[in-house]
Amino acid sequence: MVGATTGDRGVSRRTLLKRAAAATGAIGTSFVVPSLVGPRARAVPPTGAGGGREVAVFGGGMSGLAVAQELIERGFSVTVYEPAFLGGKARSMDVPGSAAGGRMALPGEHGFRFFPGCYQHVPDTMTRIPLPGGGNVRDRHLINVEGAVVALDEPGYAPITAPQSIDGLVQHAGAIADLDNLRNTLMTSLKIAGDVPAHELAFFVQRELVIATSCEERRIGQWEKQSWMEFVKAKGKSAAYQKYLVSALTRATVAAKPDMGSARTIGQIGLALVTSATGLISQYAGTIVGGGVDRILNAPTNHAWIDPWVAYLRGRGVRFVMGQAATGFDVQGGRITGARVAGDAGAASTVTADWYVAAMPLDRLKPLLRPDLLAAAPALEGIKHLVDDWMVGIQYFLSRRSDVVPSHIAALGTPWALTGLFQAAPWEVDFGRVYGDGRVHDCLSVDISDWDTPGILYGKTAKQCTKDEVAKEVWAQMSRALNRGSKPILRDEELVSWHLDPGITWEPGIANATPLMVNTADSYRHRPTADTTISNFFVGGDHVRTNIDLATMEGANESGRRVANAILDAAGSNAARVAVHPLWELPLLDPFKQTDRDRYRAGLPHIMDV
Repeated sequence: MVGATTGDRGVSRRTLLKRAAAATGAIGTSFVVPSLVGPRARAVPPTGAGGGREVAVFGGGMSGLAVAQELIERGFSVTVYEPAFLGGKARSMDVPGSAAGGRMALPGEHGFRFFPGCYQHVPDTMTRIPLPGGGNVRDRHLINVEGAVVALDEPGYAPITAPQSIDGLVQHAGAIADLDNLRNTLMTSLKIAGDVPAHELAFFVQRELVIATSCEERRIGQWEKQSWMEFVKAKGKSAAYQKYLVSALTRATVAAKPDMGSARTIGQIGLALVTSATGLISQYAGTIVGGGVDRILNAPTNHAWIDPWVAYLRGRGVRFVMGQAATGFDVQGGRITGARVAGDAGAASTVTADWYVAAMPLDRLKPLLRPDLLAAAPALEGIKHLVDDWMVGIQYFLSRRSDVVPSHIAALGTPWALTGLFQAAPWEVDFGRVYGDGRVHDCLSVDISDWDTPGILYGKTAKQCTKDEVAKEVWAQMSRALNRGSKPILRDEELVSWHLDPGITWEPGIANATPLMVNTADSYRHRPTADTTISNFFVGGDHVRTNIDLATMEGANESGRRVANAILDAAGSNAARVAVHPLWELPLLDPFKQTDRDRYRAGLPHIMDV
């Protein structure tokens, strides 16, 4: 309730600014991955008699919940089978034993949620989730982050606080114009100007322009097959170019390893973030005036979003069967005839339905790709070649409310690729009154994106550390990066407790129950579409081909919409198809793309690819 109230107060002003800025924005053109043009939200004539209306969805994460919402609203009967927790990697959870004196438990989470302005599907879904007392999740809980803290982890640099919009500058002019921040900005600017030669910085910008002006065919046919590190030609460049522009910036924005990640995916998402920030695309939320390129929820994810979503779906008739996971699919005559499910106790049963949706994570789907299933749907074989990685969060509960401007923190160059967020200020909540036992007044939520690089305390990778060592190592890395200025941001004596995502376990050996698929170079050809050659079997998840084409909750939501549309088509339904949005790019780029299309078809390189 506290989150909802403060969210109402904070969002109304921001919303007015966003609407005013959007009114001045020019309409962009769309970028849609070839063969993935999404159907629009309009009625489609029936295609004939198609099967019944019983849908079994295996997986209650972002994709599974999106499928359930779209189909239950169109008259289908939906049952969701989930072995662990609804909400998937987006969920938050209570810290056990932390509530006292009538307060709520301290908020733990898999990792802090980031909703870029180029996200379209998730915010749209939020508008259709009603809340008690009126309003919806997006309008009451999705807020702008007005600032950014950039901390380069190397001697000679100091953390910089910068606004992300004119609104952010106006709201926090005092902190941004503070003498310490100005000194840090000058110090860091001079240092990076000396470390990264001007011609290398210009070259890096040029490479992003190559992506922006490349035709769709070249993006798929050429840049998809290169890693980002290859594409930006990092080899032979300065150490600072490689460390900060190539590696750290990539890890901070898309949580991808530049030596593995697809150049097309990384470059395309970078372009979408920049395009959103211009405010020139009306379909995107971001504007230079009102912000919105960087958004978060103003309360724990489950409180603000997942719990109301599940309550809404239950109210519409979705049935949730918890503690049950799919263990196999029976195939006969080109159709699924049943899905075998089992719980932790081992009791097995068979689920029958008209339509079956595998909306489970990559690591849970791979073991189910048995020969009979692959024989009926050979394209799913590519899933075995997809790769996942670890990105997991830890929360530090502090005895003092941070005076940092509400900001996402990019600790660039930290061995474990850390990003973070102080939550009390953007949530506009008194932590000591609402959460825990009264001792905690802020929470620093940190995402750990690199689990395979040695740290600074123990010389071990995160995967080699104990739980306690992970907590101490992350704190040490964040402290070193954030405290290089004249005023320390983190103080050891203010640390009350911490909470690491319980998806990481250490018995018998370290394991992660929630890995994230990574868009490695040339992986697009291995990724499935939402529909398959099995007439009643569909695949959802962040590994499915989508327009956003990045393993995110936005991609998972889009895949769920694609599954719903595929089932509507297969069932011969005349219900309105679910909106599937393209990535939008500035129309002024279209002539350059056409020139590149002509060159690509003629076997010529991009005109700027030198």
